[in-house]
Amino acid sequence: MAIGERGAIAERTPPLAPLNRQDIETIRKLRKTAFEATQSGQFDLAEIQWTALIEQLPTEAAVWSNRGNVRIRQNNLTGALEDYTQAIALAPDQPDAYLNRGALWEAMGQWESAIDDYNRVLRLNPDDPAAYNNRGNAEAGQGDWELAIADYQAAITLQPSFSLAYGNYALALYQRGDIQQSIQIMKSLVRKYPNFVDMRAALTAALWAQGKSGEAESNWVAVVGLDSRYKNLDWVKNVRHWPPNMVTALEHFLTL
Repeated sequence: MAIGERGAIAERTPPLAPLNRQDIETIRKLRKTAFEATQSGQFDLAEIQWTALIEQLPTEAAVWSNRGNVRIRQNNLTGALEDYTQAIALAPDQPDAYLNRGALWEAMGQWESAIDDYNRVLRLNPDDPAAYNNRGNAEAGQGDWELAIADYQAAITLQPSFSLAYGNYALALYQRGDIQQSIQIMKSLVRKYPNFVDMRAALTAALWAQGKSGEAESNWVAVVGLDSRYKNLDWVKNVRHWPPNMVTALEHFLTL
């Protein structure tokens, strides 16, 4: 079935028979094992459990959305997209599935679709900091840095402890040319969160570009120990989606 047809499933689902005591106990056990498998990273098992729950509760949107989450962890993007779309069809007034689907659209580079879903989240909940942060990411993907910065600022205003939004804000400022302010934020985040590898990697690149090689290399030692993917420029550019100027700065560090 095509993705665009998923919304019709809920309408074709026949009324469910009342649950008996055995059904209720089966559902309880399935929920428990599904959450445990998800939390422990056993995503194959988790998908089996969530699928079994869907068979028991085909009209419960959260179950579809949860299976979508574990499908993403298995890089089954098409399956996850179908699940989120079905969850939205079942509960169009609930923001979580829109937020999840928006993140999936981002991963696929479908920026407009992602922004549409984040706009829906914000219509339902205008004070959702995650939606502002994620919409900023999608706008950054389109190269709309001023819009992205405004959304990151909105996310930070709503949730001052939102370190990921602060990090994205710092990257966007670097792209805009506000180098000193960007580095100041990066340093502050690294001091507060020593294992914030994304900021350590960005700080490495930014300091190297300023000629501060010793400080840059010191941060890089921590980066490699935390997440070696930052040595892969293709990953940084096309998966992590760093801004172009930040990617260039890191490339110069890695090359020299």
